[in-house]
Amino acid sequence: MRKFQLTLIIHAHQPVGNFDDVIERAYAQCYLPFLETLAQHPSVCLGMHFSGSLLEWIERSHPAYFDRLRNLIRNGQIELIGGGFYEPILVAIPPADRLEQITRFSNYLERHLGVRPRGAWLAERVWEPHLPSTLAPAGIDYTLVDDNHFLGAGFESDQLYGHYVAEDQGSSVKILPGLRELRYLIPFRNVAETTDFLHIAAIRHGGFAAMGDDLEKFGSWPGTHDLCYRDRWLDNFFSELESNSAWLETVTPSAAIATHEPLGRADLPAASYSEMMEWSLPTSARSRFHALAEEFVQRPDARPFLRGGIWRNFLSKYPESNLLHKKMLNVSRKVHDLERSQRVDHPFIDARERAQTLLLRGQCNDPYWHGVFGGLYSPHLRTALWRSLQEAEAIADGLAHVTAEYQSVSKFDFDSDAHEELYFTSHRFAALLKPFDGATIPAIDCRQSNAALVNALSRRREPYHSKLKDAPSKHGPTAHSIHNGNRAKEDGLTRYLHYDRWARNCFRLLVFDRAKSHLDCATASLQEDAGLANGSYKLLNFSREGASLASEAATEWPAEKSFVFEVTDAGFDISCDVTLRREGQGSGSATAGIEAVLNFLAPDANDRYFEFGGERYPLRWSSAAVASELAIVDEWQKLRVTLTAPGAKEFWITPIETVSESEDGYERVYQGSQIIAIWPIDLVPASETHLTLKLSVSKLQ
Repeated sequence: MRKFQLTLIIHAHQPVGNFDDVIERAYAQCYLPFLETLAQHPSVCLGMHFSGSLLEWIERSHPAYFDRLRNLIRNGQIELIGGGFYEPILVAIPPADRLEQITRFSNYLERHLGVRPRGAWLAERVWEPHLPSTLAPAGIDYTLVDDNHFLGAGFESDQLYGHYVAEDQGSSVKILPGLRELRYLIPFRNVAETTDFLHIAAIRHGGFAAMGDDLEKFGSWPGTHDLCYRDRWLDNFFSELESNSAWLETVTPSAAIATHEPLGRADLPAASYSEMMEWSLPTSARSRFHALAEEFVQRPDARPFLRGGIWRNFLSKYPESNLLHKKMLNVSRKVHDLERSQRVDHPFIDARERAQTLLLRGQCNDPYWHGVFGGLYSPHLRTALWRSLQEAEAIADGLAHVTAEYQSVSKFDFDSDAHEELYFTSHRFAALLKPFDGATIPAIDCRQSNAALVNALSRRREPYHSKLKDAPSKHGPTAHSIHNGNRAKEDGLTRYLHYDRWARNCFRLLVFDRAKSHLDCATASLQEDAGLANGSYKLLNFSREGASLASEAATEWPAEKSFVFEVTDAGFDISCDVTLRREGQGSGSATAGIEAVLNFLAPDANDRYFEFGGERYPLRWSSAAVASELAIVDEWQKLRVTLTAPGAKEFWITPIETVSESEDGYERVYQGSQIIAIWPIDLVPASETHLTLKLSVSKLQ
């Protein structure tokens, strides 16, 4: 009698830019003990995927781990699975980069571990129908997606024990349905429940069952290290599989495919795992979707058709994600333009190859989205990608210019929002000016240090904020799926729930009632004039050195803004000059402010601080500083940013802190500082006043 087969695909990933101590802890708690336990059960076979960024870290920090992998590969216990080297969402990057990501990873595995993968892991199991045209030409024979993808296409659950063929434009790959029920059984339920599930499947369906899930759930998720290793769940699980060898065998994905004919053709919709499709919805829609899903808990026949959104929704849900993504696409175009160069000298070739590697690193998926996983709310992960992309772009721009020093401007729709932006670049900086968003600057690159000076995140309402008042402050004593968690990492998080009206950009003009104070700034309740702060500004003129713009909204305080971009001996300056007029009835009194937003990441680190009046203050400093000049110093990135506002009464400074959900629970995260130069203004009709905020960036020696 033919045995029923189980193929497990275990996926391990650490984002580009994650902290070494975090990865080291995952290695000790999860990556190493998993292989040690697997080696004690030589009849257990499975597929394993490690992202390239994690393997690079292991190669540097624990090279002996590769010996363990080679032994398990030689013994036939592990089949290595490929994919994109730096774990990109393949559908979100250009086709040429998809091929390079996959090929580079296949070459790496062959070079270091002696095997060329036949399968590919799809980051976050994001599938779109055209993917076979990407995977097959890259030498990929199969991949795994969730049963969610199949069920939403009308397949029945009893049709998911085997594999199918997906095709696009004549290119075909095999796809395995990963069973959600197994994902939730392993490792959170008694081991016998899994074999009971598989035994019923063997009797009813035959074929094989597949599951793909994170290696981190076997040791890194809350409570799972004790569960899997101290309480020996993983060892018991492997023993349970072996004890049922009369009817059950574990096999690698390639072996399962080789011993079974395809069950047919599958044309699947754009999808990811079910939780991701809920996370991608806008907040109000997500809340309604979740409520609707709860109504259908007892209707498993209908639940697959409640599908939520798709991964690309994150680009419209979070403008910060879209900006990073369009930065990546812009850099990709510049890097690929270098391929047309006739230069063949080694310095050029080496620089171009470094730029390409940095580009690929900048495609790592985590900072582009947010859910229980996802790193959009993690400033260090966003920064790692910004730094990689900035350096790649600086290399590409430097190679494209005939002189070492240059300054230029381009006018085009940088972020694909149907409005043209101005993109200023030089050998020292790059800055994006958005006329349609209050004539503000959402991104400033310091090319001397590859530092993203803005890199902030707006405080916005998230569905889980309503749960904070009921969230315990500590983890429970038992392991559980992080999808079912409801924990807070500190008490009193609700007092940080303030929501921004506008994106956290630089040089936003704020005109508001004189009665408002610094406290209103800290709680995002200035109620500033919307037309000036966020309205459209008409572009009057521009050159490579700057631009002039005029507000178009009907307001009692029409404004003109002039920007000047200047390279200096120490770095660069950006000056914003505002002319504010009075056109309302009678005299008017108000407070005017020009806002800067800067993020140097570590609010409690001693090497990053505000400098004012001969004193130093931490980045979490919140104050009304009576001054017309102050500095922010980042000794880690070797930067000093000086803000000068002639005639300003004071600077209002407040940290931008979000409350977000992560796999460890609800947490408060510093997303940068809001710094507003403040001028009280009193104008009679037809009069005007002039305000200036100058941002000077210099490299520390």
